[in-house]
Amino acid sequence: MNAQNSTDILAAHLPLAHALADEARILALRLFRTRLDVAIKADDSPVTLADREIEAALRRRLAAACPAHGIFGEEQGRQHLDAEYVWVIDPIDGTKSFITGSPLWGTLLALLHKGRPVLGMMDIPFTGERWWAVAGEPARYQGEPARSSDCAALATARLYATSPDVFTGEDQARFARVSAAVALRRFGGDCYSYGLLASGHVDLVVEAGLQPYDYLALVNIIEGAGGVVSDWQGQPLGLGSDGRVVAAATPALHAEALALLGA
Repeated sequence: MNAQNSTDILAAHLPLAHALADEARILALRLFRTRLDVAIKADDSPVTLADREIEAALRRRLAAACPAHGIFGEEQGRQHLDAEYVWVIDPIDGTKSFITGSPLWGTLLALLHKGRPVLGMMDIPFTGERWWAVAGEPARYQGEPARSSDCAALATARLYATSPDVFTGEDQARFARVSAAVALRRFGGDCYSYGLLASGHVDLVVEAGLQPYDYLALVNIIEGAGGVVSDWQGQPLGLGSDGRVVAAATPALHAEALALLGA
């Protein structure tokens, strides 16, 4: 993306992304730690009224603000994915955390231009934290520049993954190799772990079984903070990726992690 296009995204769509995140935060906090019915979707993941209400509200705002844009949301599916611009929405990333009262869940928003992420935003309503980035621009945390750590080796790296349960079959063995090589391993956090990476507190995040709405908002944030994010083969993330994600603070750390994940 050239500088002019980056400026266009900042001017035209970043304020809208903030407005969407603001609305999602209000709706989510109103329902958090209340007694909500939990349904189980076809993929065995949970969903609540909060997930559905937030996505419906964001879709209404997008339809009014940019009717020509496509939308890919977790709860209401795909609409006009052949559009030049497509918004990707995860109303509550970390629904399992949300329904158990843990505060580390968030709303993820991505804007794709011709299939490539050009804007990403992650809002963590309970803590009041927000990360965002436009392609080619520095990532921001609470409006200030965010910067990943300078960790270049697995031996000194701090690794996060949402849960050991997401790794099955050969993926489990590959993750175990990485996990055994790092200095510190923690589980939990969902999207929050990527924010911690962008701000230099975590060095490596490895995941499997993700959907596009789980990772596309994070691409520009990680890259804008100086990190590297890809699938386990080192390929850029997109709508067609297989859901296995590795994000690292530095290119050297990313390369070392890939060597074990792909072995």
